[in-house]
Amino acid sequence: MAESAVGAVLGNVSTLAVQETTLLCGVSLEVEFLKDELKRLQGFLRDANNKRRRGDESIVVLVSQIRDVAYEADNAIEAAENMQKRNRLKKGFMGAIARYARLPSDLTTLHEIGVEIQRIKRKISDIFESANRLKIVDLGNTSIENVHLDDEFQLDYGPMHQNIEEIVVVGFEGEYKEIAGKLVEAEKSLSAISIVAMGGAGKTTLARKVYTSDRVKLHFDTIAWVTVSQKYKVIDLLKDILKQIMERRDESIDKMDEYEVGKKIHNLLFKKRYLVVLDDVWETDTWEQLNRTITAFPDATNGSRILLTTRKEDVARHVQMPTYVHSLKKLDEERSWELFSRKALPLYKRSAIAHVDEFEKLGRKLAKKCDGLPLALAILGGYLYKNLNKQAWTDILLDWPATKNGEMMQNILARSYKDLPNHYLRSCFLYIAAFPEDYEIYVSDLMELWIAEGFIPHTRNHKLEETARKYVAELAQRSLVQVTGRSEAHGWIEKIRVHDILRDWCIEEARKDSFLVVIDKTSGQVGAISTDITISYRYCYQHFNGQNLQASRNLRALIGFHLRSISLPKLRFLRVLHIEDSSLRDSSRAIGGCIHLRCLKLIRCRRVTLPSSIGQLLYLRTIDMRNTHALVPKSMWNIPSLRHVYLSDEFFPPRGVHQNELKTFRLKLTVENATFATMGKVFNLDMMMFLGQMTQLTDLSLRCEPKVWVTRSRMPSEMVNILANMPHLVDVELHRFDVLDKFPESHHFPQSLRRFSLEADSIQQDPMPVLEKLPCLVVLRLSGYTGQTISCSDGGFPRLQNLWLTSFHNTKEWKIEAGSMPKLSHMILDEFSKMRKAPEALLHLPSLNLLELNGMPLISVGEDSTHRRS
Repeated sequence: MAESAVGAVLGNVSTLAVQETTLLCGVSLEVEFLKDELKRLQGFLRDANNKRRRGDESIVVLVSQIRDVAYEADNAIEAAENMQKRNRLKKGFMGAIARYARLPSDLTTLHEIGVEIQRIKRKISDIFESANRLKIVDLGNTSIENVHLDDEFQLDYGPMHQNIEEIVVVGFEGEYKEIAGKLVEAEKSLSAISIVAMGGAGKTTLARKVYTSDRVKLHFDTIAWVTVSQKYKVIDLLKDILKQIMERRDESIDKMDEYEVGKKIHNLLFKKRYLVVLDDVWETDTWEQLNRTITAFPDATNGSRILLTTRKEDVARHVQMPTYVHSLKKLDEERSWELFSRKALPLYKRSAIAHVDEFEKLGRKLAKKCDGLPLALAILGGYLYKNLNKQAWTDILLDWPATKNGEMMQNILARSYKDLPNHYLRSCFLYIAAFPEDYEIYVSDLMELWIAEGFIPHTRNHKLEETARKYVAELAQRSLVQVTGRSEAHGWIEKIRVHDILRDWCIEEARKDSFLVVIDKTSGQVGAISTDITISYRYCYQHFNGQNLQASRNLRALIGFHLRSISLPKLRFLRVLHIEDSSLRDSSRAIGGCIHLRCLKLIRCRRVTLPSSIGQLLYLRTIDMRNTHALVPKSMWNIPSLRHVYLSDEFFPPRGVHQNELKTFRLKLTVENATFATMGKVFNLDMMMFLGQMTQLTDLSLRCEPKVWVTRSRMPSEMVNILANMPHLVDVELHRFDVLDKFPESHHFPQSLRRFSLEADSIQQDPMPVLEKLPCLVVLRLSGYTGQTISCSDGGFPRLQNLWLTSFHNTKEWKIEAGSMPKLSHMILDEFSKMRKAPEALLHLPSLNLLELNGMPLISVGEDSTHRRS
């Protein structure tokens, strides 16, 4: 990944203000020289990588040296620019001196940088000599400033929605109907259905298709899905299930022990017909482990079911209850072709393909080679869709290795990976290996990591986030990631997973390329620690207990999951620090010295302290402290590059700070801290002023989740008025108000708003006449209206697609004029306890295809009657 390293560094250098003559005080020319030399190295890398792929191991060291010197140049240049940024932010007399003269400390820093640059220049000179000796030639390269996304690849949105998650059922219609039928059959006793097949055969995808079907969801009172995998903790699985089956959020779950969680699950499920899916089970005693302290899953003889997927037949048959085992067969030749053709030759594209019949002949032969494995068919089909020329298809057929399934998959993956249109996208794909097995990755989190690493190039007419989303879509189109969720408001991919087989391949490829080392203590070391010859700049630790993390001093990314009492090392050149579900020591000391840090994510962590010097981290874009209790220093708000902030609990609005460039602000006050006193300190005039100057926000979320017995510990109604100062808002979540007696006029709302979620104990004014005028609103969720009538007028809600109204306990009448909500497709009405007749206009909404009624009495719609769905 040396190409990615050099490209990322050049992109970073190009954004620095190196043209200012005062910037480096004599070092500017040296910086320009380094930039030119790095461009030359890019050209040599092309030939070096070609020779390395042909097996020339003498090139490995040279490629590693090029990557190393690029990162060292990046560190040196950025250290100088950091000094200049710091001086510009100083105020008063010392600030004037720093801006127009040189402090002794600055002169020392500049001298050290100059010495470092001279050392780097000597290393570059040695690299060129080695390149000449190895007869590596400069093949030339397009500079980073001229790389355009649309030139790199044309993203075709047609098949994007045909991800393997959605189309694999093409080959399993019979199995889908059979398994769904077994789940809803009349047998009353608790029983299990096990799906057994090898990796890549489509077990999980088929199970998910059944799980999300309307037939199954309507049959069961409650459903839950957990992925077990080879490494699991019983308590974590049980907590995950409990959170899914509870109707309300309860932060106290995280503090429960295994017995308490099991008992709570038992009590909630005892009177309900439930379905629990245990995906990817490896051990025969998993079911016994889940019920070891108490029988968490009772048999109430009401038709409850367990759905299990596994690669091992003995696991499938070991569950101690009546069990139906379904051995998932490989796809036959015709069904293989059907799945393959939907990826490689989609129907909407065929008319534009010359000699499509010849492609079909070749395609049928290639589909047969995949041996009926849906994963292989989808990935190969995605690759060939991007290479629609007969010679490429013929070459693959002729070169097809006569190997076993595992090796066949490796070859298909390697070919698809190498076909990715640029080294940035290849780096983005390998980066996914840092996440644990079966982890559901939020695309917004992933994009922030990619951007922090420099893997998203600056391109004309594209924001970094737009380019990153196109990269995610490209990976999905090629079936290299599985789409598990899309944004209701925007339609873009919101959540993804990576199949175990792909993840294992990525881990090995990243290790061989010294791109990323993954170390997991639950199953031994997955990746090898870097040798003296090659250095890995990214480490991912998983399931460590009471140890000091070891990493090279030049580390750029440290990622961790489930670390216990870990002491973070001092890592001066760190760009990314991403830790989840961990207990940390010395976090303040470790973070304070990371002047290059771009992305700080400490999610669901304990014993975290942020340093008061955090304001000196002048490149920091993202601070993510979701469900982590840590006091936020006031200095943090002085960081000029800050764009995304996620906070929990210990936050009090600062005075005298200006963060008018922030794009995302999410604050969640949870059970322990959401007392009346805390609310009074947080949601006051200071908060109104603090938020009011965030004029560039696009995403705002304020959540209050206090204890149920604490009264009036909510946001004041005036808080809704801050939206008038935020014209660029797209997503808004406000939970929870005490009494919201009056809505602002519609022109005081951001006209760009696409998703609006609001919850209150009492909304006293009908919100519909105001909100229906918002021209871009796509998703609306309201809770707590206490009036008796609501009204929607002709032409109202012109783009609304999803509507969720809950806790409208006093509402008796809903007036809907013809022409209202023309695009509404999904409506949920929850707890309309006094409504006896729904508006007849519901029957005439032109786009409505799903209506859910929860917690409602028997109501009539026109002449028809609809029973509540519980």
